[in-house]
Amino acid sequence: MQIKEILQALPSLSISDRLKIAELALQLVLQEKRSLTKDEQKCQLTLAAMTAIADYAPGSELDIFSDLEGEDFCDYPDEDFHNLGNYVQR
Repeated sequence: MQIKEILQALPSLSISDRLKIAELALQLVLQEKRSLTKDEQKCQLTLAAMTAIADYAPGSELDIFSDLEGEDFCDYPDEDFHNLGNYVQR
């Protein structure tokens, strides 16, 4: 069965069957990953890093988050930080 045929068949399967397929596919990937030599692992990580560079290049979708650098991530008044015990259940 070709990849295209598998992908076309997925929507007609039950959620349970799709989850079984996903679980088995993940197990196969993990088995293959465990069987790689250190050099092969290093090569895969290098390729993944090189691929990810474009994701963080200026103008990319992920680059928009850098616009938030230096900004506070919350606007809670200081008294909320002093009363954190009221919000945390122990």
